[in-house]
Amino acid sequence: MNFSKIIQKKSKILLPLSWLYRLGVTCHSFLYNSGIKKSVSFDMPVICVGNLSVGGTGKTPMVEYLLKLLSKKYRVAVISRGYKRKTRGFLIAGEHTKADDIGDEPMQFYKKFSDAKIAVGENRVQAINELIKNAPQIDAIVLDDAFQHRAVQAGFNLLLTEYDNLFVNDFYLPAGQLRDLKSNYKRADIIIITKSPANLSSENKNKIIDQVKPFSHQIVLFTSFKYEEPYNIFTKSIFSLELFNEILLVTGIANPSPLIQYLDQKVKRIHLQKYSDHHHFSKEEINLIKEKYFTINNDKKTIITTEKDAMRLFEFEKDLLDVPVLAIPVAHHFLFEGETIFEKHIIQYIENKYNGKKK
Repeated sequence: MNFSKIIQKKSKILLPLSWLYRLGVTCHSFLYNSGIKKSVSFDMPVICVGNLSVGGTGKTPMVEYLLKLLSKKYRVAVISRGYKRKTRGFLIAGEHTKADDIGDEPMQFYKKFSDAKIAVGENRVQAINELIKNAPQIDAIVLDDAFQHRAVQAGFNLLLTEYDNLFVNDFYLPAGQLRDLKSNYKRADIIIITKSPANLSSENKNKIIDQVKPFSHQIVLFTSFKYEEPYNIFTKSIFSLELFNEILLVTGIANPSPLIQYLDQKVKRIHLQKYSDHHHFSKEEINLIKEKYFTINNDKKTIITTEKDAMRLFEFEKDLLDVPVLAIPVAHHFLFEGETIFEKHIIQYIENKYNGKKK
């Protein structure tokens, strides 16, 4: 069976709906571009991390990269929508907060960066105002997944797009993954080509840049995914993948392919238990995962999951104590010494906002 042909045929069938979707986002952009709808800007440094498509381009590890970078010098906050959380309105993460309250990605930020303020809110303008009121000591705000939300005019925009699915080659929903106009890429300050091959050649790098056609004010940088040693989500003990021959991979992320490819190089066999993006686990599903783990006839086995999925597994700690559940961190690794360029521009933006002085 030729799956690529099936996908192409399905995409062609959905194209009329994609044209309607494109008309909708065109009208949305026109309202802001013409000034009929207003974008609100803030005196405080606001850095937006986003994309033009649905799915995993690496926004979460990019927010973490910014938190690691900026927390050395500034008091940083992250505002996210809190996708698929079971609450509404503005919330700041606290000691008793759960993933259901704020969403898995904000929960991940909160657990890994205790010095940062992590907040959620559907209305980004209101959320920023509430955050400033509740935490006036904050020096800079990172907006997670907000490129398409024009109500806030961020001071610095990072646009992420996947190496194997550049926005310039994509279709609009539902035939493709684009949720915003391709032309809106002009608002980005830095375009980051994520999930690039670690051994990307200069020739192929330049071909990609030619396809993207950056404006004169834009910088195009490349990153690959770097997976780190997994750790037990309850004890925090770190393990080497070399200890295991077989793993049960439990994922509820948009695109697990890069992780599967990486693990395939490290272990002899992968058993996959895949769920939809941001999936909320049930007790029955936890029991099914355990049952599948125990059917693996190998002493050198473990359960591997992503850090994002781990946030939704914490509530089942009592049920999972008799099986090892390891989360595998992932981080952006800049290619062609791009980290120097990236960090210079981010810090320069904040310094210019404060005229060279911290708030």
